[in-house]
Amino acid sequence: MLAQRARFVRTFTARTSSARHPRLAIEITMALVNEHYLKLSAGYLFPEIARRVSAFASEKPDLAKEIIRCGIGDVTEALPASAIKAMNAANDELANRATFKGYGPGTGYDSVRAAIAHGDFRSRGLEVADDEIFLSDGSKGDCGNILEILGAGNRIAVTDPVYPAYVDANVMFGNTGAAMAGGGYEGITYLPCTEANGFLADVPAASAPAPDVIYLCSPNNPTGTVMDRARLEAWVAYARKHRALLFWDAAYESYNRDASAPKSVYEIAGARECAIEFRSFSKSGGFTGVRCGYTVLPKSVMAYTRAGDAVALHGLWTRRWNTRSNGVSYAVQRGAEALYTESGKREVAALVDFYMENARILRDGCRALGWKTWGGENAPYVWCKTPGSFDSWGFFDHLLRNARVVTTPGAGFGRCGEGYFRISAFNSRANVEEVVRRLGRV
Repeated sequence: MLAQRARFVRTFTARTSSARHPRLAIEITMALVNEHYLKLSAGYLFPEIARRVSAFASEKPDLAKEIIRCGIGDVTEALPASAIKAMNAANDELANRATFKGYGPGTGYDSVRAAIAHGDFRSRGLEVADDEIFLSDGSKGDCGNILEILGAGNRIAVTDPVYPAYVDANVMFGNTGAAMAGGGYEGITYLPCTEANGFLADVPAASAPAPDVIYLCSPNNPTGTVMDRARLEAWVAYARKHRALLFWDAAYESYNRDASAPKSVYEIAGARECAIEFRSFSKSGGFTGVRCGYTVLPKSVMAYTRAGDAVALHGLWTRRWNTRSNGVSYAVQRGAEALYTESGKREVAALVDFYMENARILRDGCRALGWKTWGGENAPYVWCKTPGSFDSWGFFDHLLRNARVVTTPGAGFGRCGEGYFRISAFNSRANVEEVVRRLGRV
């Protein structure tokens, strides 16, 4: 480290009044920035959308109040009653010295981990132990934080289009090269998801270099498609063959109504040897503002030293959490735990049904206009092809200015997203119906 640091030491000479020491060498050291952050191209997608919307609202203040936001996937409906009741009870405990809770375990309270492991996995016949559940403030952070326990130089593969947080996190950790003209980064393997393959990533050809870490998301953000069992089986077999890791983002699992499509990667034989699953309560329980999610990391998942020795990641992830965090707040964990009660499960199902009806209205409305659409059946997003000669950002601006509707341009998700846009079903019913009316007038 000191030898490496020496490269950044600057030395200059200064004249002195001393005849014995006419020149004096002075060593200047400095705090160094993580230069990988400097490679990040432009702004993160959603702040850029917010900037454009803000600029339009400032330009046309009389129209600002008419803007309907169907861009970012943020929920709009109230929290489930069971979660509210549980959090209120937890706050009451904290108000009483006899039941007060201080620091909690970094990985989550035992009862909450048990409720998740049973409710989401063992009740469905899947082998997941309580201590393989790691509570966090959401899957977005986990998809990047997991890189802390992996070595530098891993080859990363992502789908294209892709949820941009996967890519930006790897840029920040130094797993990519420079930004490329037209989008993307050198050093990342992009898995094209197009109309030809139903917006589902294919396993790379045998002749292609194998990635070490592969990000997959199903139901997919942004396209709303779900991965079929045969394709996921092929990915698990590929990862095992190449000693790679699959990062399976199942944040939208509760919206998957396709009985033939896996809800968890652990439905696939061998996945416990190569896959880490990320889940969130943001869209199922309405926790976008409350913040709670979890990672599943089986004890059998391995990565390797440069000498080729296998290392179980479970212990490293446990150490990471106990060193870097004091866990999710007590009241929030109790709210999450309540989602697994009988009343909580009914309330979550009702929330999902509400947003999925919104998605149906949006999907049917877009199809009635003759627009090609995907998603909206097993995911709260509708993915559409831009009509006419519009590119993604051009159609975004067109809808903003002429319909006062905010969508998400597909180009913001990658090169293969150019020519498409995403509409979020997270909104009130009245707003969704108004969006469909306005789209019909542009």
